[in-house]
Amino acid sequence: MKIFSVTDITRAVKDVLETEFPFIWVRGQVTNLARPASGHIYFTLTDGDAGLSVVWFKGNQRTGGSDGGESINPLTGEIESGGPLELEDGMEILCAGHMNVYPPRGVYQLVAELVQEQGVGDLKLAFEAMKRKLEEKGYFAEDRKMEIPRSPKRVAVVTAPTGAAVRDFLKIAETRGTGAEIRIYPTLVQGDLAPGRIAAALDLVGDDGWAEVVVLIRGGGSLEDLWAFNTEQVADALFRSTIPVVCGVGHEVDVSIADYVADKRVATPSHAAQELWPRREILVQTVDELESSLVRGFENYLNVRESRLETLHKGLSWLSPAQRIERLLTAFAEEGERLNRTALNFVNSKFDTVDALAHRLAFAFGGDRIERMQQDLVGLDLRLSRAVDIFLKARQAEYENSATSLRMLDPESPLERGYSLVTVEKNGTFLRSPDEVAEGDAIRVRVKSGEVRARVTSE
Repeated sequence: MKIFSVTDITRAVKDVLETEFPFIWVRGQVTNLARPASGHIYFTLTDGDAGLSVVWFKGNQRTGGSDGGESINPLTGEIESGGPLELEDGMEILCAGHMNVYPPRGVYQLVAELVQEQGVGDLKLAFEAMKRKLEEKGYFAEDRKMEIPRSPKRVAVVTAPTGAAVRDFLKIAETRGTGAEIRIYPTLVQGDLAPGRIAAALDLVGDDGWAEVVVLIRGGGSLEDLWAFNTEQVADALFRSTIPVVCGVGHEVDVSIADYVADKRVATPSHAAQELWPRREILVQTVDELESSLVRGFENYLNVRESRLETLHKGLSWLSPAQRIERLLTAFAEEGERLNRTALNFVNSKFDTVDALAHRLAFAFGGDRIERMQQDLVGLDLRLSRAVDIFLKARQAEYENSATSLRMLDPESPLERGYSLVTVEKNGTFLRSPDEVAEGDAIRVRVKSGEVRARVTSE
């Protein structure tokens, strides 16, 4: 069994808590408010059922000075005026910050980075009234919204040029897509003048006609801070924009009138860049997959063509004139051998018949008659020999004539004498008449030493 030290347990709880809650928003009521000389503010945030210790360090408190000067909002990067929020016990507030553990006392607490008052009831009523009005006018209709281009090359960004929103957008855009040109259209995004400036910037983007898409962004803030994006003036500019608009105002929980009118609403300025351009590793993977698919397709194409070529080659070998002549010559040789055997059998049978008759005559007649018959037989033998010789010569002549005819039928033979064979390329037939081709048809001219391609022209 392992025994933990207090430090080990505290450190483990600290690691888990701070990892799980790196940045959160918490709503509650202020109690136990304390303001020591250090300038830090300590209080408990409660909802009636539970309490959460909060520390608001002096460095995180927005101070514009006693003269009402300007300061930078640490979350949004916007320039704001006025002093910090004056907290009082019982006040309903909204805190943004991160959780941590204070080891000396072993307690967890919220380190506040932004504290704002929740008393915005009138603004919410005005928001709902404006929402109903514009919805009745058709500003939110989905069928009027334009499609957002994927991986645009020309992007107009309407925002405060020094805010954290534009920095976050550009930082994300730099790591995504295949490169794009981004133009910043600077404008106020907070205050009484902001709606007119935002509308003018949107109109300017449309007049320039350069961008493929408009990005309207601003960092998070209270409902009062984001009120410029809930005005009818900005809604009108978004409605009449001829270029699709992506709106990323505030954090995910912040929803403005501009979000409803824009062609697409995103949660944050960073999310706007993520929506416009895909991650580069995804593009690389897509290219690799397309390359593999192309290689497989090309290999399949070659295999099919190779099989088709082999089939055509076999068919051509069987139907070619040279192969046909070779088969005819083989058949002719076989028939010649049969003819020779038949002639030899015929002669031998006749000789056998003569011998048999000679024996019969010698037996039937005397010596003189036999001698005369022998002389006659010699004469017949000579005649028979001449007849056989004439017969064989006649067959030999027929054989030579047939061989000559076969050689005359050989389509390759005229090529030796300077002639050529012409085939029509579109159907592979021999050209026998000018009427079989038209002007522009491709032909192949085969000569003794090769083949020439040509096209038919008019006279």
